[in-house]
Amino acid sequence: MISAVILTKNEENNIVDCLDSVSWCDEILIVDDFSTDRTLEVVRNYGPRVKVFQRRLENDFSSQRNFGLTKSRNDWVLFIDADERLSNSLKGEIQDLLEDKNIKENGFYIKREDVIWGKNLKHGETGNIRLLRLGRKNKGKWSGKVHEVWNMEGGKGNLKNFLYHYPHPTIEEFLREINGYTDLRARELHEKGVTVKPWQIVVYPLAKFKLNFILKLGFLDGVEGLVFAIMMSLHSFLVRGKLWLLWQKK
Repeated sequence: MISAVILTKNEENNIVDCLDSVSWCDEILIVDDFSTDRTLEVVRNYGPRVKVFQRRLENDFSSQRNFGLTKSRNDWVLFIDADERLSNSLKGEIQDLLEDKNIKENGFYIKREDVIWGKNLKHGETGNIRLLRLGRKNKGKWSGKVHEVWNMEGGKGNLKNFLYHYPHPTIEEFLREINGYTDLRARELHEKGVTVKPWQIVVYPLAKFKLNFILKLGFLDGVEGLVFAIMMSLHSFLVRGKLWLLWQKK
């Protein structure tokens, strides 16, 4: 009835907890970008319902997710990242939902709550985020090389319970991931012909910090909220700075 799709790349420290949270699914598909740690060893020892496909990411997350869709044998597909966990209440809600044979919606948005260094972030940029992660296999496709979205036709609903996200266990990893994602995003915007003015490189990150830390009450999340707001502003700065540099090479 339902398949879970997980993208992996060197996730040996995350993957077991992720698998445990979707172990109730009828099928679990791992799309691995040729991990060099013990990820595949751990996954292959987990159980017979886990299927592993190795495929190069090639800087295109949507292509990887769409590949997972093609390999699913069930009508419903749940996408979850290796650093995410379904709460028990969300698991029960999805199970109850799929028992209804008259579901009208083709997809469902799921609330996600970030947990940074032991702190649940309830405000700021991620304080009210909903992601389309549960849907019918043949009713949509993913688009966007990074920060990808699942474009789903037909009606969509909202689930009540949370998906928990445990990103960036250290500042070092946070910075490394931001650097990688901003490379991809800048190249994607450049390929689309998007330009940036020098003043935007400075103004946008400052405005983003004000929005997330003050207007969206990120300060209520304490020091963790402050660090997260700064990092997201750095993300904005790097995307625009790298995009500007790409145009200077022309």
